[in-house]
Amino acid sequence: MQPPPDPGATAFEHPARPGAPLALPAAAQPFLRDVLTGLSRPQRAISSRWLYDARGSLIFQWISQLPDYYPTRVEREILEARADEIVAPVAREACTVVDLGAGDGHKSQLLLDRLVARGVAVTYAPIDVSPAALDEACDRVRRHTPGVALHPTCAEYEPGLRRLAARGGRGPRLVLFLGSSIGNLEHAAALDFLGALRRTLRRGDHALVGFDRVKPLAALRRAYDDPQGLTRAFNLNLLHRMNRELGADFEPAAFRHRATWDPRRPAMESWLESTRRQLVRVAGFAFRLERGERIHTEISCKYRPAQIASFARGAGFAEVRRFHDPRRWFADALWRVG
Repeated sequence: MQPPPDPGATAFEHPARPGAPLALPAAAQPFLRDVLTGLSRPQRAISSRWLYDARGSLIFQWISQLPDYYPTRVEREILEARADEIVAPVAREACTVVDLGAGDGHKSQLLLDRLVARGVAVTYAPIDVSPAALDEACDRVRRHTPGVALHPTCAEYEPGLRRLAARGGRGPRLVLFLGSSIGNLEHAAALDFLGALRRTLRRGDHALVGFDRVKPLAALRRAYDDPQGLTRAFNLNLLHRMNRELGADFEPAAFRHRATWDPRRPAMESWLESTRRQLVRVAGFAFRLERGERIHTEISCKYRPAQIASFARGAGFAEVRRFHDPRRWFADALWRVG
């Protein structure tokens, strides 16, 4: 196996025409670095951040509407029932709602509505790596609450937060990290991220963080490997994206989606499993995959109450309140910067 190339390089061998150069735009370099590094590991893995191109984001929206995909539904139940209590600490003359991984913004809209109803001058600042998702979130706000100021940022979470911190703004901030996005990080990485979030905030700011609770395994399996095949399409879309953007030659039909349960973390995990022995090329670099070999693509950690409290303390937040759905399948934890 060849080692990953110099990250600063911008041209590689074309996989379909060996010896011919393949020019990649500078914007593709982080994706290429992650893929080449991840495929070179003993346990192959590609970060879940790359699942969300325009098509991936659209497929995930379809997934969120499935009857068996409970996280979106139950968290919306929480926000609909408790929106007034959630926004109360920042409902002053003016405030900023920062939406990390905004998606289409349908859940954050519930909180914006309550703030506007209280007469608060609201700035909505969504942060997402998908320009299409940002456009959709902002269009939703324009339609439903046209008086809200919009400051979208197309970036990963931490750079986006630093830009917002440098910009300042009126009033306290309420940072939304919903949908159990924290579950896509290993515990140590999650604590590091929450600590970095805390350092960008000021006294009086708040964060609302969604945590998916441990629940019956049957419900988890239905959510992450649905009978309709949308989670399969979401996972396999990563192969199409690598072919399109990195000049790879994956055959999606030669892979299957696998969803497994790891009771130690605990977490659901998603994999792309090779159905045969094959050679794949990415930007001119070759990787041999054996039949049954898996590429890890996503982790979705599930939490117990003590773990949620530990995250708040470890990151330097004071927990204000924890909101649950009636079955206690999900928790939105409201934290304050003391």
